[in-house]
Amino acid sequence: MRCVPRGKLITVEGLDGAGKSTLVEALGNEAAARGCRVKTLREPGGVELSERIRALVKDPAQVVGARAEALLYAAARAQLVEERLQPLLEEGTVVILDRFVDSSLAYQGAGRHLGIGDVRAINLFATGNLQPDRTLLLRISPAAGRARQQGRGDQGEHEGGDRLEREGERFFATIADAYEELAQLEPERIRVIDSSQPPEQVQREAVAAIEDLL
Repeated sequence: MRCVPRGKLITVEGLDGAGKSTLVEALGNEAAARGCRVKTLREPGGVELSERIRALVKDPAQVVGARAEALLYAAARAQLVEERLQPLLEEGTVVILDRFVDSSLAYQGAGRHLGIGDVRAINLFATGNLQPDRTLLLRISPAAGRARQQGRGDQGEHEGGDRLEREGERFFATIADAYEELAQLEPERIRVIDSSQPPEQVQREAVAAIEDLL
């Protein structure tokens, strides 16, 4: 099986602890094994400016308002799209991205109560309306995600967890519900995978969900 020449953008979404990073790496290996030109990236980050914004917005020592938070994520995303994503896609690369616009819709639009429509609007501007070809949503309950993080000693990039990781259960429950609503609205793009399954089964279902893109 050969890759099509046009680049594809595959995003992986879900709560922290769902296994996004592990799946992104596995899918990158799968695409490479099929002869695809592939690049894995994370959000916020992927380029120097975006990585600096990542450090700022996640720093628990900083006081960041909800609107400022949404705009910082959008700014990091805008730079990533312009500097890396668009060039990679234009050269035919399969890009597998850990988080994209759906994260802001769920976390800032719903979790911060800014409104999904308003957050979508600023991200349409930030990305130049770049849309993923496929999004894999790893479904996990907030409690299970938190337990996984604690079980592996994952405290994010800051001792005790970053700004978002320190939020309460209600915040993450709201985000989980928002992700489910987004998946219901766009079932062709967003494929939901139960991340409580063994990693091998999660990977098999994920590969099957992007088979038509490779």
